[in-house]
Amino acid sequence: MIGKKNITFGFIYLVFTASLGLVMVDKYEDFGAAAQEKQATVGRLQALKGNGFEEELEQLNAMQISKANTAGILGLNKLNNTEAEIDAIKGGPHAHGNLEAVLNIIAGLTLCFIAAAPWLKQAISWLFIVGTVMHSGMLYLRTIFELEWANTLLNTGIGPFAILIGLLVIGVVSCKSFSNKVVED
Repeated sequence: MIGKKNITFGFIYLVFTASLGLVMVDKYEDFGAAAQEKQATVGRLQALKGNGFEEELEQLNAMQISKANTAGILGLNKLNNTEAEIDAIKGGPHAHGNLEAVLNIIAGLTLCFIAAAPWLKQAISWLFIVGTVMHSGMLYLRTIFELEWANTLLNTGIGPFAILIGLLVIGVVSCKSFSNKVVED
């Protein structure tokens, strides 16, 4: 069964990409701390503005106001940076990896029911695996392990192209060669 490797790969890969949810949950602790810091610094600025830039009945000078403003800006920036890290995982390797893992499982199951030349089924099988590794796999390496060489491979576009070609070919082959029982290769 040629599709068996896609099914196996898909389930194992799904474990890795789904586990990124735990990484994101861990980063939400940093997000919560950054949100509290931002609220404290921006809340102080709001209170100062509402009080005519007086604090404890004393007028603040320009230096004190600029320091409070800088703390507020830095608090906002820290929150935005923390949120961007979570979004990079969520919108990249987590979402695409989960989708591509499931696509491999579905493609593997479909290949088990296609009565076509073994070389064609092997080509379809490898298109899905190579496409997944070259797309969400490189997103995973770049985002989680910060490996810049993975970004170079990702930018070639080979991964998404291979998956799209795999989807097209398996769709066309399924129209002609889909069987109602498992095909022995």
